[in-house]
Amino acid sequence: MQEYRLRAHNTATASTNRIHDDTVAREYGFGGGLVPGVDVYAYMTHVPAEAWGEDWLVRGTIRARFLTPVYDGDEVVVVPAGPVVDAGGGVTVPLEVRNAAGDTCATGEAGLPAEAVPAPPPRWPAVEPAVDLPEASPEALLPGTALGVDAHRFVADRAGEYLADVRETLPLYQDRRVAHPGWLLRDANYVLSRNVVLGPWIHVESVVQHHAAVGDGEVVATRATVTREWEHKGHRFVELDVGVLVGDGGVAAQVRHTAIYRPRRHRAPASG
Repeated sequence: MQEYRLRAHNTATASTNRIHDDTVAREYGFGGGLVPGVDVYAYMTHVPAEAWGEDWLVRGTIRARFLTPVYDGDEVVVVPAGPVVDAGGGVTVPLEVRNAAGDTCATGEAGLPAEAVPAPPPRWPAVEPAVDLPEASPEALLPGTALGVDAHRFVADRAGEYLADVRETLPLYQDRRVAHPGWLLRDANYVLSRNVVLGPWIHVESVVQHHAAVGDGEVVATRATVTREWEHKGHRFVELDVGVLVGDGGVAAQVRHTAIYRPRRHRAPASG
């Protein structure tokens, strides 16, 4: 596997999640607006997708944990380590994202099982969009709470802007007319932000098992169930069990998605 170098880009400066805004992010102790975790995840997927191609999109795995911020304009490199082969012939490759200073910004691993992993039957209930969204809180995010995003269609001819945003250079996605894994993972963010009212919040980790590539024209419906909500060092966390569904309910991917939905403020905002 080869290293992948790029210059990071903050795609979310106009997002409602103001942790991507320079001024707000500094109130939480950061040097500026954070490049979204889902985009750093997209950078990481380049390495296994380049090595394993469409096989990885239909049965591969990836875990990405975000440790320190990536900022707009940072020169970053995704570094694979030596592969580990399991007894069944599956391969796992550790990954790190490092900035120009040598700081490790994210860690994880990508895997390619020797055989496809059967998709589970859909276990995520459909939910009706709420008229008045509740504030994100332990009560609104009780384990077992069902969340959902409106179904939307993947259109390959419109994917170029997204691929450019995440600095994707592989021809795989345009040649095969399939959705980028990072585009799919954005729904794991939306399934939270479109069901509760959030202030600034931070993507912490995603663990993904692919079951099928999403092709041109397919309709994606993303649903989730809250599996855990807790407090740690002044931050409030939530963990979601996310299903990315396609067609008549087939499962394209399963995701364990973790976020700090209410971060501890580093300092009081300036008055006036």
